[in-house]
Amino acid sequence: MIPQLNKYDLTFPDASEANEDGILVWGGDLNPSRLLRAYQSGIFPWYAQNDPILWWSPNPRLIMELDDFKLSKSLKKSMKKFEYKFDSNFTQVMKKCKEVPRNDQNGTWISDDIIEAYSTLFDMGIAHSVESYLDGELVGGAYGVVVGKVFCGESMFANTNDASKSAYAILIKHLKEWGYDFIDCQVPTNHLKSLGAKEVNRAYFIERLKSVNMDKVNNIWEINKDFI
Repeated sequence: MIPQLNKYDLTFPDASEANEDGILVWGGDLNPSRLLRAYQSGIFPWYAQNDPILWWSPNPRLIMELDDFKLSKSLKKSMKKFEYKFDSNFTQVMKKCKEVPRNDQNGTWISDDIIEAYSTLFDMGIAHSVESYLDGELVGGAYGVVVGKVFCGESMFANTNDASKSAYAILIKHLKEWGYDFIDCQVPTNHLKSLGAKEVNRAYFIERLKSVNMDKVNNIWEINKDFI
């Protein structure tokens, strides 16, 4: 039986107590303090609309070492056609991610409550977005949560070819320059693996997270034109 969180207590069980599917607990709320505590502990919410909140810590975990990102010649060429921005359209990026049909999912997990909660994290400087524009129109991007030197990727979308992968490449270039350690990609996917992400044991992931999550890094997200 999956244990239930006490909504008046922000603490989580140890991530190692998650079941075989990666589910640790259910319930609670999306209070910003709870969300931050979750990400600092290697835990994240993921649940269908109208269902109770499920908190996950999967094993294996997918991460992207910044030096492992595979920048193909074709992607490098595609990157030149887009304009990029950070944090200019955070909530819209989330809404675009919500609209994207996904082959392995029935519906979307990005509910209005999720959008509201992560928009609050954005206002607090904890969540960020990277965006691709074509002729002034938002056509691709990604968003996630920062925990010290780790960027915890949540979702991405593309309305035109290579728009999200190009934004991801720009994100990685900046994260490297700013001294970040790695990207938490959460659940293994073939798409992210094709870009260089790798599966690691949960215990290893938690140790990596603990070793970097208190370090201070750049919190002013601005595009460096030299990286485009």
